[in-house]
Amino acid sequence: MASFAEDLFDVFEETEDVIEVIPTPVKSKNEDLNASLNEKETNAESGTKRELENDSDEFISKKLRSDSILEDLNIEELTSRIKIHTIETIESCTHEVAVPPDYEYVPLENKQGKPAKEYKFVLDPFQKEAILCIENNQSVLVSAHTSAGKTVVAEYAVACSLRDKQRVIYTTPIKALSNQKYREFFEDFKDVGLVTGDVTINPTASVLIMTTEILRNMLYRGSEVMREVGWVIFDEIHYMRDKERGVVWEETLILLPDNVHYVFLSATIPNARQFVEWVAHLHKQPCHVVYTDYRPTPLQHYIFPVGGDGIHLVVDEMGQFKEENFNRAMACLQHGDAAKGDTKGRKGGIRPSNVGQTNIFKIVKMIMERNFAPDCETYAMQLAKLDLNTLEEKKLVDEVFNNAMDVLNPEDRRLPQVENVLPLLRRGIGIHHGGLLPILKETVEILFGEGLIKALFATETFAMGLNMPARTVLFAASRKFDGKDFRWITSGEYIQMSGRAGRRGLDEKGIVILMIDEQVSPVVGKAIVQGKPDPINSAFHLTYNMVLNLLRVEEINPEYMLERSFYQFQNQASIPNLYNKVKDLQIAYNAVTIDKYNHISSYHDIREQLERLSTEFRSFLTKPEYLLPFLQPGRLVKVKNENEMFDWGIIVNFKKKNPRNPSKENTVIIIDILLHISKDSSEGCPVPCHEGEEGDMEVVPVIHTLISQISSLRLYYPKDLRPSDNRKSVLKTIQEVKKRFPDGPPLLNPITDMGIKDETFKDIVKKIEMLEERLYAHPLHKDPDVNTLYEQFLYKEDLGNQLKQAKLELKEAKSILQMDELKCRKRVLRRMAYCTASDVIELKGRVACELNGTDELLMTEMIFNGLFNSLNIPQMVALISCFVCDDKSNEMPKSTEELSGPLRQMQDLARRIAKVSTEANLELDEDAYVERFKPYLMDIVYAWCKGATFLQICKMTDIFEGSIIRCMRRLEEVLRQLCQAAKNIGNTDLENKFSEAIKLIKRDIVFAASLYL
Repeated sequence: MASFAEDLFDVFEETEDVIEVIPTPVKSKNEDLNASLNEKETNAESGTKRELENDSDEFISKKLRSDSILEDLNIEELTSRIKIHTIETIESCTHEVAVPPDYEYVPLENKQGKPAKEYKFVLDPFQKEAILCIENNQSVLVSAHTSAGKTVVAEYAVACSLRDKQRVIYTTPIKALSNQKYREFFEDFKDVGLVTGDVTINPTASVLIMTTEILRNMLYRGSEVMREVGWVIFDEIHYMRDKERGVVWEETLILLPDNVHYVFLSATIPNARQFVEWVAHLHKQPCHVVYTDYRPTPLQHYIFPVGGDGIHLVVDEMGQFKEENFNRAMACLQHGDAAKGDTKGRKGGIRPSNVGQTNIFKIVKMIMERNFAPDCETYAMQLAKLDLNTLEEKKLVDEVFNNAMDVLNPEDRRLPQVENVLPLLRRGIGIHHGGLLPILKETVEILFGEGLIKALFATETFAMGLNMPARTVLFAASRKFDGKDFRWITSGEYIQMSGRAGRRGLDEKGIVILMIDEQVSPVVGKAIVQGKPDPINSAFHLTYNMVLNLLRVEEINPEYMLERSFYQFQNQASIPNLYNKVKDLQIAYNAVTIDKYNHISSYHDIREQLERLSTEFRSFLTKPEYLLPFLQPGRLVKVKNENEMFDWGIIVNFKKKNPRNPSKENTVIIIDILLHISKDSSEGCPVPCHEGEEGDMEVVPVIHTLISQISSLRLYYPKDLRPSDNRKSVLKTIQEVKKRFPDGPPLLNPITDMGIKDETFKDIVKKIEMLEERLYAHPLHKDPDVNTLYEQFLYKEDLGNQLKQAKLELKEAKSILQMDELKCRKRVLRRMAYCTASDVIELKGRVACELNGTDELLMTEMIFNGLFNSLNIPQMVALISCFVCDDKSNEMPKSTEELSGPLRQMQDLARRIAKVSTEANLELDEDAYVERFKPYLMDIVYAWCKGATFLQICKMTDIFEGSIIRCMRRLEEVLRQLCQAAKNIGNTDLENKFSEAIKLIKRDIVFAASLYL
């Protein structure tokens, strides 16, 4: 692919003037015309001849040059050189391999001897295919549904690495998943380590589990670990499309060495082949894709209309959409008694058939009281009367729960969330959402995995992680809030979450129920329940941390990253199609041959200039102050709408939209005009009557700016225009007038009759008169074929414009994207002394290199402006909390001077950064940038640093307990980065201050150890 891009670049170097193939005399001729008009040149004929002589040789030479260049172009050079081989497999999965250029593909061999890992169950076809790739030391992407068994492939890659005395890295998108995987792998392999930033266990182990960010940082620092790594496993690789963090996956994959092999685990993605092509292109090695749509447990999808009387099967096990059932469900929404409710005020419910109500119906009934956002706790509390666990199961729940809570101090065990959740768990009802305390989330996961939770109310975060299937998945809302607005869930989100339905070996089928409380069209409904999964589209974007790290690392630079990004690769995928488009347009353009081309070209220039001046003329003519006195009924006028000219019509009436001051420029006049229109006209969209067509005479409301000509004639017309015969009589009168005036009815003189005294207007009139003389004197004007020739010319001009646009698109596609932004970011870094003009990292840059996942520039400015030096530790930590607070609270923090003063200083620094960015042509809204740093946790963090208990700080805000803990843990991560940054620049005082801050916040339930460790 590198040579592909170079070939393309060469082609563009050679073909810069192919664009010149398109005759563009309009610009030069317009300049000539303007010059001649300004000089009051009156010899039209000699002027035209002179233009034709000058134009002829130039056009012929351009055409010859372009033809020779086109012959040199080779479309084959522009097609992708990554080869795709399809490998025959048994049913239910597809297997392809992307092979880089100049690589001889050798078919996979079945290895003899004992496998690296043996399983007690029969492997699925896709698992066998993926394991065969690993045995042959070749990278593979496994794309399969949630719960299909992708982890088997990862386990085999780990076993192979251990067998071959290599190290293996397993990356996950989130720390919680890293902790789960550590527990799972430790039970199987023992020689397992965990590195997540806040927790490090056995970092010298052969199997290292970490978040993708940790691996990225290791690669930037040139970690020795990578020398021993044979395999890197990326779990949930489809996370790469995440807008905020997806770029980390791209950075990591680009920075990894070519001698490492990869296993990518992904949900089903439609562009899996494109992804493996990119990996093959990046690392010059074959990369396989094993794709399966097969579900071990087939799914049935139901819709439950709120207020309806049951559930409706809309997609069966075979994946067939039942439109009739869907429409029946929607009809229930129209006619259902959704407004009524029981004494608790629920919006609707199922009227039971008195006997045999199933558990799922009971659950559905209990979750009627709902809002747009999933409210797991409210739903769970509504099941107060439901008990799904036996006495024995209750004892087990108590044992697991109490063991888990033993790590907490007595006060933390009295937290409302902890006390409220146990009674629910004992009855087999669970909750799982981002606002839940991490220790409770893990307890719920463990209980669910053990079958002690029968009904789990969860958000989509539960769909990412361990294989924890359920018999039935119920969507309590079909819309979700995505940070901007409430929208329908996407088919990708639906597929990911519904994939939890159906327990392999226990259920014949999985049940998915989607609750809907508003009318949905079959198109939208079908798109959700039967839509395609979301593709992996690059979310690559530049960050200052990335740019500075790439400037620091030898042998690579930021341009290296841009050229190799998936973003660039996806963009370049369009090049062959764009090139074919250019070639086809070029052939079509060259195929149109026109006699007297240069005559027509100069004739076109005059007409185009006349058109432009006519538009200016009309803008004066239709000014309300000049037009209003002449809008009498019966006045003959002509109307022009865009490119359509109507025949003469008569004014019937008019009304002003701004009657108070009719001379104002913005006054709108609606004129009722009797026009001859085509029978093909649709209501509200009249078109002129075609030649030879009878047409209709209709009164059409026309905005005053569409009047193109005003006659001095006024015609008599019948008062009642409703009868068709009366309207037809007006048409006959107009036709008589046209016969009497072959050159057209006399027009009002805009200067003498309408009183337009403006000097600019008079100049326009003179130019129009001169151009009309030139047009009438032009040799082509009296040619009988002028209309045919002119249409051909315009067709060729249009092809030329399309060709020019296609070439620009092709040029953009081959250019490196985001290069302009990179230049702007480098400009900012130089102006703020982070690097020199020759891209050498300065002291500030070395600090910013250590800071990721936060605003590296503002944090660095705060360090170098001494803002942290003047603050005590609680103040400093409270201020830094603004960088990690994502949640918005309804309560603003209490504004004490010890916190509001530092906040103002930080905001001033942020405004300075925004100003420098704007000066460097980087788009940045100053106010939006300052508002990014949210102060909602400042007083909470300040109180925590002062020794407050978790119960006390929870009472200070309406932010969820789990969200507070998440922000505190991110805060600790930022403090660790700041500690390292201070150490790098030799600032011992700051290093000690940040270390003390970490000790101050790292206590109690906020940093309780994971149950998986």
